[in-house]
Amino acid sequence: MTIEHEENELIKQRKAKLDAINKKGIYAYGGRFDTSSFIKELTDNFAEGKAVNLAGRIMACREHGKAKFYDLKDSTGKIQLYVKSDIVGVETFDLSSNLDIGDFVGVGGETFKTRTGEPSLKVTKIEMLSKSLRPLPEKWHGLKDVETRYRQRYVDLVMNEGVKKVFITRSKVVSEIRALLDAKGFLEVETPMMHSMPGGAAGKPFKTHHEALDIDLYLRIAPELYLKRLLVGGLDKVYEINKSFRNEGISTRHNPEFTMLEVYEAYSDCAGMMKLTEDLITSLAQKIFGKTTFEYQGKTVDLSKWERVSFADLMKEQFGITPEESPEEWIKKLKKKGVEIEGKELSRTQVINIVGELIEPKAHNHPVFVIDIFKEMCPLAKTKKDKPLLTDRFELYIGGMEIANAYSELNDPMEQQDRFEEDIKGLKDKKDKIDADFIRALEYGMPPAGGLGIGIDRLVMILTNSPSIRDVILFPQLKPENIE
Repeated sequence: MTIEHEENELIKQRKAKLDAINKKGIYAYGGRFDTSSFIKELTDNFAEGKAVNLAGRIMACREHGKAKFYDLKDSTGKIQLYVKSDIVGVETFDLSSNLDIGDFVGVGGETFKTRTGEPSLKVTKIEMLSKSLRPLPEKWHGLKDVETRYRQRYVDLVMNEGVKKVFITRSKVVSEIRALLDAKGFLEVETPMMHSMPGGAAGKPFKTHHEALDIDLYLRIAPELYLKRLLVGGLDKVYEINKSFRNEGISTRHNPEFTMLEVYEAYSDCAGMMKLTEDLITSLAQKIFGKTTFEYQGKTVDLSKWERVSFADLMKEQFGITPEESPEEWIKKLKKKGVEIEGKELSRTQVINIVGELIEPKAHNHPVFVIDIFKEMCPLAKTKKDKPLLTDRFELYIGGMEIANAYSELNDPMEQQDRFEEDIKGLKDKKDKIDADFIRALEYGMPPAGGLGIGIDRLVMILTNSPSIRDVILFPQLKPENIE
């Protein structure tokens, strides 16, 4: 018998039990049930002889003569239920015969401890809340089921406590970020997810069409240009925890839909964002975990030490590349050093991305700020006063993975216009590639500012020792599934 056939047979058996419940005049998908506490609250402060009402999912069943034992689980914990015929009555005891693992029930009863000292509930009433027609898996483990785990996250959460802890941690990270920024006087804002033109970062957008206005729109690849408009408008300290979208590849570090924190502070700069980044991440670790040292994929990550390395120095040492040269020269030198580069003709952006990915600190056991990044690689950042071909920007790497990006924001409208025009050189279709309204906003005057972007998904990966971005996104993007 195949697993699929066996599962179908079990579903038939459960539907038969559902029919039996219905014939008793009991609605198997009940409504409101008032509980007196969560299970963990009850077990942590356990006292015998206490009348309580609990609700949850049945996770195990054991029979012993005219008594039955169930494990009842809610979102906080688990407790044993003791159901005896002469206590609940024949009718309710018969109902319990039609209960399955996975069913939701509401129960009332009195607390007691078994002979072995296990906290339990002597049940006096049972209410059906939801009949589970599909059996939970007996075993839910290993890479064999990894695709199913992502696709059926609802089952993954039921069967894997570790998975639930990851997403509880993720929620705490986001809440703590808000609390920390609010305490520093930042204002949380919302900006559009649909843009008339893609901007604010390099990336291929998702395109859609608005019927009423008869215009094409793009899911945002970054909220940056809108947030900087708010600086123009006099909101000096703003942040957004935002969903952004890139119509690009999927990997252990990339999902087409991802969550970013973007922060902008007037009268600050790249150095100010560096300090803010250290403060935020270190405080998160301390407040949520009570420590600043973590294991990430076999490496120790120590958040008490933060290093700075120069991108320009590393490129010169390893590849002989300097910012004075053209991207075409970069390619020639990279090829001489044995770097494999596909395609005969590469766009300016592709060349810049290739160079940017060559210097990613992987061997460090502490956070690394990569500074002195080429002007070519960031059209929205100010250049360094003493080194005009380098930007006042950093990329933060933790555990060999890019976590954050920040810079002193360019607020000169004429230079910004020149940078945009330089950035689209070589493109066949240049129409609507420059955000003219953003330039207009800068012309009204934007204060000098620091801007910061932190990848929430990747940060949670580090803090929870998760190997894939799919492990920290509740419903990651997957190929469509054929469900019969």
